[in-house]
Amino acid sequence: MSMRILYAASECLPFIKTGGLADVMGTLPKAVMELDPSAEVRVMIPKYGSIPEEVRFNTVHKFDTRINLGWRNQYLGVDEYVRDGVTYWFIDNEFYFGGDYIYGSGNFETERFCFFCKAVMESLPRLGFMPDVIHCNDWQTGYVPLLVKQYGIRPDYANIKTVFTIHNLRFQGIGDRGLVADLLSLGQDDLNSIEYSGCASAMKAGIRFADKLTTVSPTYAAEILTPAYGETLDLDLRLRAGDLCGILNGISTKLFDPASDAALEANYTADSLEGKEKCKLALLRELGLAEDASRPLFAVISRLTDQKGVDLIAGLLPRLLREGAQAVVLGMGDKRYVDFFGRLAWENPAFAFRCEMNDALSRRIYAGADMFLMPSRFEPCGLSQLLALRYGCIPIVRETGGLYDTVRPYNKYENTGNGFSFCGLGQEAFNYVTELAMDLYCDRERWRDMVKRAMACDFDWRVSAGKYLRLYREA
Repeated sequence: MSMRILYAASECLPFIKTGGLADVMGTLPKAVMELDPSAEVRVMIPKYGSIPEEVRFNTVHKFDTRINLGWRNQYLGVDEYVRDGVTYWFIDNEFYFGGDYIYGSGNFETERFCFFCKAVMESLPRLGFMPDVIHCNDWQTGYVPLLVKQYGIRPDYANIKTVFTIHNLRFQGIGDRGLVADLLSLGQDDLNSIEYSGCASAMKAGIRFADKLTTVSPTYAAEILTPAYGETLDLDLRLRAGDLCGILNGISTKLFDPASDAALEANYTADSLEGKEKCKLALLRELGLAEDASRPLFAVISRLTDQKGVDLIAGLLPRLLREGAQAVVLGMGDKRYVDFFGRLAWENPAFAFRCEMNDALSRRIYAGADMFLMPSRFEPCGLSQLLALRYGCIPIVRETGGLYDTVRPYNKYENTGNGFSFCGLGQEAFNYVTELAMDLYCDRERWRDMVKRAMACDFDWRVSAGKYLRLYREA
């Protein structure tokens, strides 16, 4: 008997992206379909105004109606788009999603995603698709499991189960309690169960009402049960610990493949690394750095925020540059870090800064750089270190979340490991482990062994997709 699975999320590649959630939604559904061809898979996201026009204007209109949202009576349309065998449904409402932004703030942000959750539920019978499992992702879909409970009194909704994935617990969708009660027509008991400091929490709703909970790495699943990482929801998570598991995110090894990536100067494999040196020289030329392949090249591709340990990176880079290394930072974020890296690039010809999000350039950086800096304070999973490994760029990470699960520290006695890692939050530990990496870089034979081990790591989605399929069946 085939299984019907609906993925609900606020972003999805190749249509719209701000972070790793989009990567997951762009690859996991297809991986599930490949593993289980009998599965009926659909993906539902908002139809943002910033979705590319070639997609927006080439959808098939499925239906339109009006739905109640508290005292409001709002337009709801659903448009369909099929890509690579996956069917995507776009929730259309210009008032909520027609602007030139993806996320906002305040009461209107609460209203937008309450509408999206309600629209998911109201669309299903009109689309003739009543799923066995709705896989909800992050706070923007956190009210769906609660609504499934409400709608469950109707026979056609009674058998739906929900899986709720926490991609980043820090962002919780806190909204005005009275507004949420009005928008979703909640009774007092349900409202009390999602109460958060006098407000209502969409993340807490997902945690409380979903049948199964997941995070995007095993270590993060354990970390969020503690006060240090639980973002004040650790008690609620401990109450659901029996239904919580960590499933590591994957990457598409077809989409990200240095042997065939068209964005690169030259292609290469673990058994033939000559192309990687060509990529390094081409990258140095593109960035305006000295075209000297013997000097180590460090890379950062990240949101420039404290969560990513960017303060540690800022404390380290001037020292590395003084010691003869070169470095590049690609990313956007907090103004103080943008200003710092901009000033450093102006002062030091061995450093390049690109304040942008650029997929093709990021691939060239992964391929051309020698080491990748990612000292995150917490990291639910992280895709950057997986891509760095895929392209043979050795990661230097803090041991937390998915970084701990994917980066095996170098052991010089056994010549094992695929990267370097450190504990704690201090600058000294980060500096020390980076010096160890610099020392190994000077041993060209052992460094080449490290690059080969990194590229041999298998983080393809098929492994994680199998775990999700088993979880759906269990639910």
